[in-house]
Amino acid sequence: MPPPSRRPSLFLALLCAALLASLVIALSFGPSKLPASTVWAVALKRVTSLELGQFSPAQEHIVLYLRFPRVFLAAVVGAGLAAVGVILQAAVRNPMADPYIIGVSPGAAVGAVLVLMLGWGDRLGQGGLSAAAFGGGLLAFAAVGLMAWRNGRLTPSRVILAGVAVSYLFTSLSSFLILSSAEHIPSQAILYWLMGSVAGARWDQLGLPALLAAGGSVYAIASARQLNLIALGDETACALGVNPHLLRLKLMTLAALLTGVLVSVSGGVGFVALMVPHAVRLVAGSDHRRLLPLAVLTGAVFLIWVDLAARLLIQPAELPLTIVTAFVGTPFFLWLLRRKERGLSGDGL
Repeated sequence: MPPPSRRPSLFLALLCAALLASLVIALSFGPSKLPASTVWAVALKRVTSLELGQFSPAQEHIVLYLRFPRVFLAAVVGAGLAAVGVILQAAVRNPMADPYIIGVSPGAAVGAVLVLMLGWGDRLGQGGLSAAAFGGGLLAFAAVGLMAWRNGRLTPSRVILAGVAVSYLFTSLSSFLILSSAEHIPSQAILYWLMGSVAGARWDQLGLPALLAAGGSVYAIASARQLNLIALGDETACALGVNPHLLRLKLMTLAALLTGVLVSVSGGVGFVALMVPHAVRLVAGSDHRRLLPLAVLTGAVFLIWVDLAARLLIQPAELPLTIVTAFVGTPFFLWLLRRKERGLSGDGL
């Protein structure tokens, strides 16, 4: 077993290798029976203009415009949601914090359902649907902020209570919209918006999510010291020169914007923001200087494999991502908890 000081570096190197291997494998497999050599011949021709194999225009289209953007979007969404989970769990000092706790995911679902219910999906296209989901998510977050804001600050307990209330409200609203207008709404489209999917990903969808996921992760890593302090409590943070209320507002706003963009292109992917930070924390500890980069890479690898399973398990149909994340992630997470030293928990976990 490597010394503790070397474990994060080893873990980081292993995750980088795992991410590269996951990209290669996910691009090489899919419902369409394409040899891996064909996939990479198409990719190399696109990049280098070298003819390294024979393939049809249909195969080229599948590889370049269906498989590549889908796999990359899964990596971006997984990385971004993992970063959001770490940020929120530190900001509100609650291990159960995830995008649902600030209302963004349920709000985005309401925005998407409303557009589909009104029959605007075909007229507005995917961009309009994503914009509606993003707007719904920010509206829900604004409601949480207004309810939790007292005396010029956001306190963790008020944020959690307001977030739970707003999440239930928007979840109920989306359910009411679906039940009241079921004949006008494509049930499959609604299911995927509520439970997440990267099917139909396009290259023009990748730019903004990738930019925000990278920028948000870099900002959070640069703020790792402040995250460590705020996680210890507001009094400790103040004593060491950090304004916890201003930092909490910045972090939650960043998490809401990032979640809103990710949900607008992938729907409500659950479990990633909650499970991945915990899983990495059990292995690498709670120091955010190590936790954040490791969680980002783990989230990307995890969702790539989740999406691969979602499109292969029940061919020709596909599973929503949240079904797979919960089914696969829960046993793995419980296994990690069982491996933790018994002294860390009175119940033996």
